[in-house]
Amino acid sequence: MPWDVEVQHGEGRSDYKSEKRCQRTSLAFYQAVRDGLPPWLLEDMRRMEVFHWEADGQARAFSPAEALLYALVHDHQAYARHLLAGFSVAALEPPSGSFRCCGASGPPHLAAAVRYGRVAILKMMLTALKDLPSEGARRRFLDGGGGCPHDADGGKTAVRLACDLLRPECLLLLLAHGASPGLGDGADGATPLDALLRRMGGEPARGAAEARARRVCLGYLLLFTPRPHQGLHRRLAEREPEQWRRLVGTEAFRWLAGAASPPSLFVRAMQTLVRSVPAERLDCLPGFLKPIDFPL
Repeated sequence: MPWDVEVQHGEGRSDYKSEKRCQRTSLAFYQAVRDGLPPWLLEDMRRMEVFHWEADGQARAFSPAEALLYALVHDHQAYARHLLAGFSVAALEPPSGSFRCCGASGPPHLAAAVRYGRVAILKMMLTALKDLPSEGARRRFLDGGGGCPHDADGGKTAVRLACDLLRPECLLLLLAHGASPGLGDGADGATPLDALLRRMGGEPARGAAEARARRVCLGYLLLFTPRPHQGLHRRLAEREPEQWRRLVGTEAFRWLAGAASPPSLFVRAMQTLVRSVPAERLDCLPGFLKPIDFPL
């Protein structure tokens, strides 16, 4: 077999789930997902042939949640679709301890999708949220930090990570499916808007593409934020108003400084649009209606 899990000549069954063999089969499964083998074959491997070694000295089969992480890393969309269709709830559960830094880590799937820019699989996972048993469970999945809270970059929500990595497509999907735009998280406790404005004010953009991505991420955050923020944003605007007007645009500056009340007709129209169109159909809108690069 291509994944090399058959008992070789001279090896007894006592070695079938040894640590060394688990390492080999784990690597074989990783490579099989990486190489894009068909979902039915990957599932045969996962359910019957492949094991990974846990810290407690036990060999365990890969769960659907762990297999989904492999599909995310390698952008195996067909396998991700198969797992989410057949094990929607189980596929979104936290993986075992060997796949996480500590027990305080939440399900890392959204964070992984954002980090690797897997927009198609992110859509599938967000659609599968309807199968979770309660609104509380959906909220915990959307707003829980996927990394270890003890790390400098851990404990961040997927929304914060999308802003930090400047992934506007991921950010729009998360916000449209109900992720909270204003939670403080990470080692610094900053909200996504705090962190993005701090970056815009302290680090020059590396080219036009990054400057545009910053503006689009800021625009999405403002579209899904019900009212202007005060505090840090207002103080920054008062301290260096011309710099902030140049960085974020006049309309966004007025909004952040608390002067845009009510917001412009365009912003109000876009807020209504993104809240009324089903999230899974945002990418099907005509180009002139997509809120991807609107002039804040």
